[in-house]
Amino acid sequence: MKASEYRRTVSQMLSYTRGMKGYLALSLLMALLSVLSTLLFPMLTGAAIDAIAAMDGRSFIASVALMGVAAVLTALFQFVMNIANNRLSYSASREMRKDIFHQIGRLPLSYLDSHPHGDIVSRMISDVDQVADGLLLGFTQLFTGVMTIAGTIICMFTVSWQVAIVVILTTPLSFFAASFIAKRTFTFFYRQSESKGEQTAFVDEMVSAAHTAAAFGMEGRNSVRFDEINSRWAANSLLATFFSSLTNPVTRFVNSLVYVAVALAGGIAAASGLMTVGALSCILVYASQYAKPFNEISGVVTEFQNAVASAERIFLFLREEQESDDSSLPALVHKDGEVTFSGISFAYPGARLLIDGFSLSVHPSMKVAIVGPTGAGKTTMINLLMRFYDPLSGTILVDGQDYLGCTRDSLRSCFAMVLQDTWLKSGTIRENLLVGNPAADDGMLMDALRECHLDGYILSLEHGLDEYISDDSEAISAGQKQLLSIARAMLAEPEMLILDEATSSVDTRTEILIQQAFDSLMKGRTSFIIAHRLSTIRNADLILVMKDGSIIESGSHDELMAAGGFYCNLYNSQFSR
Repeated sequence: MKASEYRRTVSQMLSYTRGMKGYLALSLLMALLSVLSTLLFPMLTGAAIDAIAAMDGRSFIASVALMGVAAVLTALFQFVMNIANNRLSYSASREMRKDIFHQIGRLPLSYLDSHPHGDIVSRMISDVDQVADGLLLGFTQLFTGVMTIAGTIICMFTVSWQVAIVVILTTPLSFFAASFIAKRTFTFFYRQSESKGEQTAFVDEMVSAAHTAAAFGMEGRNSVRFDEINSRWAANSLLATFFSSLTNPVTRFVNSLVYVAVALAGGIAAASGLMTVGALSCILVYASQYAKPFNEISGVVTEFQNAVASAERIFLFLREEQESDDSSLPALVHKDGEVTFSGISFAYPGARLLIDGFSLSVHPSMKVAIVGPTGAGKTTMINLLMRFYDPLSGTILVDGQDYLGCTRDSLRSCFAMVLQDTWLKSGTIRENLLVGNPAADDGMLMDALRECHLDGYILSLEHGLDEYISDDSEAISAGQKQLLSIARAMLAEPEMLILDEATSSVDTRTEILIQQAFDSLMKGRTSFIIAHRLSTIRNADLILVMKDGSIIESGSHDELMAAGGFYCNLYNSQFSR
């Protein structure tokens, strides 16, 4: 990383503490008072030693009493400082996580579709924790360390300026040693964070697909892949830990040399009568206090390098391009549900052109079915209609208004979707249903569940609507999850419906009943239905047959069957033996 990029990352990381200036000021004040009380201790120790040498009992007792007061004050100041520092670092991590979570909601789906979700989770959890630890150590030890170094130098000058000069002349050795090692640790810590994110993503993927992996006997291959990632993480962690662990012993060695130099210079001065034994004891304690912060700061530097590496991964994510801001655009005026596609072309990032010159006019209250082989572009049309992706060219009009010229929220609020891949949030059944209509009461919830033939299932549960479920729960079947998704869509009472293989996980008998419920729900609403079971869309007003991103046939079921084309062959193939 370039020096300018490093400074930018550090500045951005510290910017999260700007809203806590009161705690920052309190931390600095407590650090200063703690250092002053600590620096007072050697002077009192020296005075007590001189009092013993002079057989002055009163001065000795006074010095010891003041030493006790200084120790109590030091502990109190450090306690308050730690509280302030904890508040600073964990408030910063809270704000950082809030920004990451908000960024997830503002990113285009193309980013989320093309990046491992586990890596995003790793940035939000592990990397933020690492930043918090780095900030906490920085605030706790860096402030007091720098103040202690400055304070001990001043105090040593008051005791013996000759010895103080010896200390100052040997100080650059510690800075050079710490800087030399720290510059080489950042790269390894960054690689360590990357490997950790890759491993988190892989583990997340394997846990969520455990049944599939077991069914295909992929345990062995997955273990090999995990070992590969784990070995890479171990290698990067080993190098990062090795170089970072050099910092403390190297600085301790240099500081020991400083202490020896101070002891020799002080001993010579004491032997020459230039200072008392108490003064020598005092300056030796100051030399020890002077060296200690360098050891602590070297540890802070190591941890801070790790924090900056993690922060850079976080800020790279936060700098990802967001969806264009549409807050200044007008809301879509919902009227009849007329939709017009005109000359639409689209390709996913880095892929071939999937849809080329697609045009279609859908009149209000029409029931439009879209069929075709896998990869024909059926679901892509839904992604475009909902503005999960924007077309490369062409226009889509909703009730005569270009949907690029209105807010996404207003566009999406006029649709309800039931997809083949169901999603339920962790919570009660009631909470999942209220996603469709937050104002619905229990009577409305049960009516929707009855339409979807789930009322008996709900009543059989111990807690009824308050039964806790999750998307990966084994206590609820895939078909029941899909039925809940359908009930959720019914509660939304939208202007338009999108059904993408909405009955793929239910049995044939239930599918017939659900189809009747859908027929009732779709009355007076424009509906888009993607179906592979062609028997479910026989009563559609318009059936579009897609192939290679283009409409090759269109018409009612009877018209297409009479034409004897692609649809006819596709329909008959589902019933041939």
